[in-house]
Amino acid sequence: MRFSAEDLLSALLEVAPRPTVQAPRDARGLYGLVDHHGDLRYIGSTSSREQTLYERIHQRHRTGSENTSHYFSAMYNTGRMWRDRTDALTKADGDIAKALRNEFVVDHCRAVWLPLPDTADIARLEAEVLSLAPDHAIAWNRRRMQAYDEPVDLVEATLRRLGWGVREKAAIERQRLRFLSAMVGPVAAPAPKRASMRQANVTPFPKGPFRFFALDVETANNDRGSICQIGVACVRPNNSIETWVTYVDPRVDRWMFTYLHGISARTVQAAPTFAEVLPVLRDALNGATVYQHSGFDRSAVAAACGNCGLTVPQWDWRDSVHVARAAWPELRGNGGHGLASLKQHLGLMFEHHDAGEDARAAAEVVLRAEGVQPVRTQPPVPTGQIVIVDDEDFDLIEDDDNTVMVMREAPAAPLLSPDTIPRQHSRRHIGTTEIKQGNIDNSHIYLRSFFEKFPADAIGGSNRASVAQREIAVDWGGATVVMTDLDGQKKFFRKRGWIREFFERHGVCAGDMVTVEEVAPYSYRVALQRRLT
Repeated sequence: MRFSAEDLLSALLEVAPRPTVQAPRDARGLYGLVDHHGDLRYIGSTSSREQTLYERIHQRHRTGSENTSHYFSAMYNTGRMWRDRTDALTKADGDIAKALRNEFVVDHCRAVWLPLPDTADIARLEAEVLSLAPDHAIAWNRRRMQAYDEPVDLVEATLRRLGWGVREKAAIERQRLRFLSAMVGPVAAPAPKRASMRQANVTPFPKGPFRFFALDVETANNDRGSICQIGVACVRPNNSIETWVTYVDPRVDRWMFTYLHGISARTVQAAPTFAEVLPVLRDALNGATVYQHSGFDRSAVAAACGNCGLTVPQWDWRDSVHVARAAWPELRGNGGHGLASLKQHLGLMFEHHDAGEDARAAAEVVLRAEGVQPVRTQPPVPTGQIVIVDDEDFDLIEDDDNTVMVMREAPAAPLLSPDTIPRQHSRRHIGTTEIKQGNIDNSHIYLRSFFEKFPADAIGGSNRASVAQREIAVDWGGATVVMTDLDGQKKFFRKRGWIREFFERHGVCAGDMVTVEEVAPYSYRVALQRRLT
């Protein structure tokens, strides 16, 4: 029998995850590791004839050494589950932390597997599957993703099951403190001399004159104020660009987007804080035109000011997305006006998700647009007014299976006349579906009874190789809004990593009802409706 790499990958992506202990004890083949969010993160194989899927997944990846290729052990070597196996002085505490980690994986992580005959060239098939796999499905392969922050609530659930006493809990708390010290180093007490030393670390800003600036930020996590890098492109009167970039220490424990921009707690260990960077920016950008590509950067600066108790700077903010729309209207509905789309359309050369590079790209967009037609001053938007924008015009931060969609703040200005305010899309009830036990076990929600009410161009084939032309946004009440298309054969949301958390968060039981509302074109809200008793 010949096995297709495309079919094997599709099967790994579609098969329902199961507890690691259920992995076959008498078979070899391909397998995938699924994290505590329910997302596939690693694809591997039992290429050795002496190793079964059970031995590789449940024994090696779960209980193996955290600094080798045992990925459950490596990716959850964090917080109270952390140990340094080379430190003999902390071995007793470290062994307890490792035991907690092993049990955490049993409780909250899963795996998928595809048994193959011994006659199959498993190593070759693994290589072919890896070459086709989407990035999010192999984020752990070759350590391309840092270990997670501790999932505190889930660890607490495991501790309740274990029923550990004072001695064990004291040991893992000591390990948590050692972990924090190892990651960010000891925190010195604040002192005037220390503050002046940190201030000296702020990169000097270029000397003008400048026509305008473009600013971009990167953040550590979903908190818009967790700025970890700022880039400013400074455009001189001759249209040459000089870029100013600084890392920023956001003083946070949770780093969600390191895999995206490569910035971690270690990267910013010697960097200034936002409060120390802001005075440099205030002086440089005071009274100047500052472009951002979408509204996120302005709102991030405002959020960071709020976190520090600082006054928000009143810069003359403009949006280069609006400039791009006016210059290249043909991109609407054909890739949009996000930086990724403009990079391809205009042939821009930059590294996306680097604040300096993205700021420079936004400045180049404005300069290119000036060559097409004069750039007009954008009309101000009233404070608090909802601005309806096209999702395709934003380069959304993709958190693997989920996409982080950030609310955009609108700058203050005089009110518009009623005739100029756009009408909001009214909510429309799409349908209600009953949750069966099979839905809970396999993390999916059937939409069969009202499937025809979804847009046809958001409905794809039966596997991820045949996705639809467009995606829909699904607001399920979590921290992120999911971007997904629909499986036209199974008639459910194709991306399902969020559904397990939705069920657990609401304590969904068989017989409960879930409602789906359309809140805007291609945008939906999923909510629980309890059954009547």
